[in-house]
Amino acid sequence: MELVGGGDGMRRWRLAAGAAALVLLVATASVPLGLYVPENVVRIAYEIEQRRIVYSWGGGHAEEPGPSKGTCKGYRGKIQPCPAARTRGLDCSGFARWVYALASGSDVLGPGNTDDHVRRMRRVQVAMPGDLVFFGKITKKAPKTHHVGIYLGNGKMMNAPETGAVVRVDDIARRKDFLGFYRL
Repeated sequence: MELVGGGDGMRRWRLAAGAAALVLLVATASVPLGLYVPENVVRIAYEIEQRRIVYSWGGGHAEEPGPSKGTCKGYRGKIQPCPAARTRGLDCSGFARWVYALASGSDVLGPGNTDDHVRRMRRVQVAMPGDLVFFGKITKKAPKTHHVGIYLGNGKMMNAPETGAVVRVDDIARRKDFLGFYRL
């Protein structure tokens, strides 16, 4: 490689050096805390789906995001008696919380339920993969929600749907009370 003089050789060397520095910078940069990266959200959701993590009412709401034992407080599921207190897993909002925490580097959604999460976001008319899709109804005060999934595109979402199921992909139309798409 020509290091002395001008001309095309030096120009190519400078371009190559600049490109190498840019590649090194990008490769070593970490995701800033709290940064919403839709591609990471979708990728991580699919990685979690492969783990076949079970649904647990209240699961994923421990101090740190991720699978945890659930609770039977407020449980009205089909499977009785309530298995949540002895089941390590995720409920729908616990799943969304964990995925967003892994994708952004911080617990951006926090330990609350779907109502708490929807309040931290803004509704969007045009959804992008990685947005959250909420189900429930609009009230005078704020949205009243009961389910959330991660939008994948093409009318599909990744979600922790119900007791007895695992994290999976479902059609959004499977649920009747679509509220809207929301983004950080």
